[in-house]
Amino acid sequence: MADQDTVKYDGPAGGWGSLRGITRIFGKEWPTPGVLDTLAHQNKPGGFMCTSCAWTKPANHNAFEFCENGAKATLWELTTRRCTPDFFAKHTVSELRDWTDHDLEQTGRLTHPLRYDRELDTYVACSWDEAFSAIGRELKSLDPKSAVFYASGRASLETSYLYALFARLYGNNNLPDSSNMCHETTSVALKKVIGAPVGTSVYEDFSTCDAIFFFGQNTGSNSPRFLHPLQDAVKRGCRIVTFNPVRERGLEAMINPQSPTEMLTGQETQISSYYLQVKAGGDIAALMGLCKHVLAKDDEARSSGRSVLDRDFIDQHTHDFEAFEQLVRSTPWEQIEHESGLTRDALEQAGQVYVEAERVIGIYGMGLTQQVHGFDNIGMFVNLLLMKGNIGRDGTGISPVRGHSNVQGQRTVGISEKPELVPLDRLEEMFGFTAPREKGLTTVDACQGILDGTVKAFIGLGGNFVRAIPEQGAMEEAWPRMRLTVQIATKLNRSHLFNGDIAYLLPCLGRSEEDLQEAGPQIVTIEDTFSCIHGSIAKRKPASEHLKSELAIVAGIAKETLAPNPKVRWDEWTGDYSKVRDLIEATYPDQFHDFNARVFTPGGFYRGNSARERIWKTESGKAEFTLPKQLSAAGFADSAGRYRLITLRSNDQFNTTVYGYSDRLRGIEGTRSVLLMSPSEIRKAGLREGQVVGLSSDADDGRKRYVGGLTVTPFDLPNGCIAGYYPELNPLIPLSHHDQHSKTPASKAVPVQIVT
Repeated sequence: MADQDTVKYDGPAGGWGSLRGITRIFGKEWPTPGVLDTLAHQNKPGGFMCTSCAWTKPANHNAFEFCENGAKATLWELTTRRCTPDFFAKHTVSELRDWTDHDLEQTGRLTHPLRYDRELDTYVACSWDEAFSAIGRELKSLDPKSAVFYASGRASLETSYLYALFARLYGNNNLPDSSNMCHETTSVALKKVIGAPVGTSVYEDFSTCDAIFFFGQNTGSNSPRFLHPLQDAVKRGCRIVTFNPVRERGLEAMINPQSPTEMLTGQETQISSYYLQVKAGGDIAALMGLCKHVLAKDDEARSSGRSVLDRDFIDQHTHDFEAFEQLVRSTPWEQIEHESGLTRDALEQAGQVYVEAERVIGIYGMGLTQQVHGFDNIGMFVNLLLMKGNIGRDGTGISPVRGHSNVQGQRTVGISEKPELVPLDRLEEMFGFTAPREKGLTTVDACQGILDGTVKAFIGLGGNFVRAIPEQGAMEEAWPRMRLTVQIATKLNRSHLFNGDIAYLLPCLGRSEEDLQEAGPQIVTIEDTFSCIHGSIAKRKPASEHLKSELAIVAGIAKETLAPNPKVRWDEWTGDYSKVRDLIEATYPDQFHDFNARVFTPGGFYRGNSARERIWKTESGKAEFTLPKQLSAAGFADSAGRYRLITLRSNDQFNTTVYGYSDRLRGIEGTRSVLLMSPSEIRKAGLREGQVVGLSSDADDGRKRYVGGLTVTPFDLPNGCIAGYYPELNPLIPLSHHDQHSKTPASKAVPVQIVT
């Protein structure tokens, strides 16, 4: 339990607190008429698919199939506030750099296409034709290898497919996306060890599993609708074991806001049977301890003719188990305890839950992926599941919980810097061109290219790239040295305040707004975290008559950039998105057959997963046991004065969008400028509660990085670990501090020192 002297939230996730959070944003935004109808149809077949997280949209939906943060995202998008050219006539871009992330977005929806006027240091209105023509002219003048086509995780499958096609017709695979910042480690690690780059579980598995093991995922804030199947699972006897340095209330207790009985009586459901506060970067060691206990119990069982391990599965479907077994047996408990920050007894109790469960699902989030050795984190988690055949059976699987609503789907339809993951031969046949085969730039590579001057142009399809990346200070300084920057967005954010020589800010429709094209109202599609495809159709009036859809903007730029090609029909595709779905089906026939006929399948249609069928598309043709070379995923050694910084998102936030200053589920109100430390660490460091301090980078590259103005706040964390908010603390993360295989920034264990 948390120290009584720490800030904390004693209530459950959900409940009246969740409803009050929605009501507060409703009162702040005064959303447009019809928002209640939008919410009533949100995440339901034939309705509007939420722009927040990628949690699934079940066929047997609840009366209200949205959560607190999903409702906030919709209210935020359907606000009555407008950011017009008159606003920019009153404020220079340099002045706006002093505004907070929250206040920038509070200016409201962008209404007109805008061009940055460097002489006036502000944005001025322009026509769409002017913007498309100027952008196309600049792109044609550049070496294609010097342009980056970034995508956030919101754009539809249709827009994403055409965006990726545009980049390749232009001549590069420079297609980093928000996955590079969060779950690229998943794509790389799962592809290597099970042959499929995404999770193997489906929604129905949660109704038959006996145990769920959570690592580094904050369900209560990041995917609250997930709490409903978790609550149902617990009530039928499933046991949940959670590993996280931070005690997140959503995995401790909840009240279902849709249950009148629970709301009126305050009856909570305890979610986790065991909650282990592993040290940041200690997950490999914790998983090693679980595996060590499983082997010990298997030894006991074999002495009486039984087995804990699924030896038939191991023999038939896995590779390198013997080497893995030897590694586990030879790893001392003392090292496991030291690196994990957990006791042997605690790990053995958690391990016993795994031993006794017939069907287990492994859940994880960015606590595993955003580490220097995140690949080994995921490899070890898969190792644990393979030991008992917990992949490829109902009620089992490895299940990363994805963040942004279509971040997984974008990769599925071609947004990838890895040409080997895209059917380039098929694209060449369909569109009559020679596709680039050179590997493109990841997010980290793109940042490095901007710093060294080799990247000359940046197109941003949504997102807040400059704010979300590491090395913020250096990146903001280097950004204006580019020739061309283009941002496609619904609202103003900090990335729009740093511009190249030629810069445009292009306003787009939100997903909740009617997209009316030549063929009529358009449907778009997205992919959820379980690889199910859902159609989305919106009915709300657009915020401005001057807005275009993301797809229309991509097509408009492409037309002005590329030479005419009779097989590339931008106008036809813009007029009728079903024709783009035909292209997706032709490119990926096994996964998207009968695409247009299935867009509104209740619960979405499943595009399949080879590993779920126990078809292992790996080098060995089997699921791979991996052997980590170290027990710490942090990537740096502990030393005097060095802390492991964990960056967090608040309950009042989605990615870089800050809805307000209420982190209710942690008991922090009215501020984001905090440094969270355990009371014992505060005393050990000679600090006091309420003291204002700074953090400096303690990376071994010798570069100075600093964030100040942080109030010391007592919080329940493991020794040696401190925490603060993302993206405010991103300036402390070196660009070189990333997973060794995927280059995902390692923001869950950053080496820092406290400066008084």
